[in-house]
Amino acid sequence: MGEKNWAGNYEYRAERIARPTSVDELRDLVVASPAVRALGSRHSFNDLADTPGLLVSTADLPGPVRIDEAARTVTVGGGVRYGDLARELQDAGWALHNLASLPHISVAGAIATATHGSGDRNGNLATAVAGLRILNGSGELVDLHRGDDGFEGAVVNLGALGVVTEVTLDIRPTYDARQRLFGGVPWDAVLGRFDEVTSAAYSVSLFTTWDEEAVSLAWLKELDGVESLIQDDFFGAPALTEARHMIPTMDVRNTTEQLGVVGPWSERLAHFRFEFTPSNGAEIQSEYLVPRARAVEAIEAVRALAPVVAPLLQVSEIRTMAADGLWLSGAYGTDAVGLHFTWFRDQAGVEAVLPQLEAVLFPLGARPHWGKLYVDRDGVVPALYPQFADFSALASRFDPEGRFRNPFLTRLLG
Repeated sequence: MGEKNWAGNYEYRAERIARPTSVDELRDLVVASPAVRALGSRHSFNDLADTPGLLVSTADLPGPVRIDEAARTVTVGGGVRYGDLARELQDAGWALHNLASLPHISVAGAIATATHGSGDRNGNLATAVAGLRILNGSGELVDLHRGDDGFEGAVVNLGALGVVTEVTLDIRPTYDARQRLFGGVPWDAVLGRFDEVTSAAYSVSLFTTWDEEAVSLAWLKELDGVESLIQDDFFGAPALTEARHMIPTMDVRNTTEQLGVVGPWSERLAHFRFEFTPSNGAEIQSEYLVPRARAVEAIEAVRALAPVVAPLLQVSEIRTMAADGLWLSGAYGTDAVGLHFTWFRDQAGVEAVLPQLEAVLFPLGARPHWGKLYVDRDGVVPALYPQFADFSALASRFDPEGRFRNPFLTRLLG
C-alpha cells in the first residue's frame, strides 16, 4: 500500500487504512473486517501494528480531555498524542508523573507497548493508567478499571484485545523541572556505583556508543524545589555549559531546554520538543529491559560487543524504571534498566547484530521493548513473562474470532 512507519524501515502490508471519525464508524469497520489492527502514531519499528487486512487509524477519533480533579485523573481519547495532552494538563494546573523521550507518540500506543520515561522511582507510562475503554473483537465497548479482573493484563495489551478508544490516567498537581548535562562519566563510576549514579536525580539518562573511554553524556532531570544532590561534578564528569543533542550530528534546537533553566514538566521531561520533528526518522530502534539486579552484567556484556555494535549505532541510552505489576510490562515484578539502541537505518545490518546482543541479554532476563526491533530466533521471550499464559487467555476472551491477530501476535502467542 506504500505507507510506512515513522522511521521508514517498515512498509505496511495492509490492504488499506481507514480513518474513522467516531466510535460508531470504528465499530462498523471492526465487525466487518476479519483482520484488523489499530494504528497510532506509527512509532513501532516492527510489524506489531500491521495486518494483512484493514488498519484503522486512531488519529481522527474523538479525543476530548476530561479532567476529574477530585479523582486526580484525566480521561482522553486513545489516539491523542502525549504532547497535546501535556499542554492541556499544564494549562489546567495538572501533570503526569513522566513522559517518554518523544511527546509525539499516542497515548494508547505508548501504554500498549509499555513505553517509558526514566527514573528509579518512576513506573513506565502504563503504570499511570487507571482505566481503559476497549472496543473488542465483537464490537462491544468494555470498560476496565484498576482493580478489575484482568486489568493488569489489559493495560500493556499489544493491540491484541481490540482498539483502545479512551484511557484514564492518574494526574498530579503541576510542577517545574530543570535539565543539566554532564560530559565524560567514567565507566568505573557507572559500573561500580550504578545505584548512586541513577538515583542522583528524578531521572538520569546515560548516552554512549559503547566503544568510548567514558560515557559521553549524562542527562539529569531534576524537580524544582528539590535540593540537588549534584553540583558541578557528576561522579567525575564536569557540568556542560553549552546545550547538546545526544547525537552530535543532530540539531540541538530539537531538544528540550537544558543548562538548568527551570520550566514546566511538560517542556522538560521529554528529551525532544513537541513542536519539532526530533530527527529525520532515518533510524531503527531496539531496546532491552534488564532486571536491575543484572544491569551491571548487561552493561559489561554490551561493552564487550562494542566492535560489532558501534559501527551500526548512532547512540545508546541507559535509563531506569520502577517495578510494576502489569503482565506484559518490561518491568513486571522487577525494577528495570533499559538499554536502548538507536541504529542507523540498515535493516540487514541491525538484524545481523541483534542475535548477538540477545544471546548475552536474554539469559540475564532482558525483555525486548514490544515496539522496537528484536529477533528472538529461539522464541524465548514468552517465558520471560510469568503471566504470559494468562494474557493469551485474556486476548482470546476479548477477541474470540481473532480479528486483531496478526503475524506478530501469531509468532508470539501461537
